[in-house]
Amino acid sequence: MPIDAQRAVAAAIVVQDRHVLLVRRRIAEGALSWQFPAGKIEPDETAGEAAVRETREETGLLVVPSRELGQRIHPMTGRKVHYIACRALGGEAFVASVEELAELAWVRHDEIPQYVPYGLFGPVQQHLDLALQR
Repeated sequence: MPIDAQRAVAAAIVVQDRHVLLVRRRIAEGALSWQFPAGKIEPDETAGEAAVRETREETGLLVVPSRELGQRIHPMTGRKVHYIACRALGGEAFVASVEELAELAWVRHDEIPQYVPYGLFGPVQQHLDLALQR
C-alpha cells in the first residue's frame, strides 16, 4: 500500500560481495556526506519501489527489495526514512545522476565508520553486521 509521503524517503541498503553501496551527494544535507542511495517516495509508490527507482536513477544498478529494515525520523534531516534491504540483480554501479552525486563507493564492513562517522541506524547496522560478514 503506498505511503502518504510528503517528506518520506526510501533508502536502499544494497549489499554485494560483502560490500555495501554508499553514495556522496553533491549537496550535503548538513553533516551528511556519504549515505545510501535514497530519495523521496512518490505518492503512488511503496517504500520498496522508491528504493529500487532511486538506486537505478542514481547509480544505474538494478536492485530488488528484500525487506524493510525499519524506519525513523532521521536525527540530522528531520525526514522520515524507510530503510530497505536490497539485492543487486544486475548492472554495474556508476554515478548515473551527475547532478545529484559526486561519487559512489562499495564499502567493506570495517570501512563504514570512515564514511559514516556518526554511526548507522541500529537495525541497518545489525543487518550489515550479518550481511557483510558472510
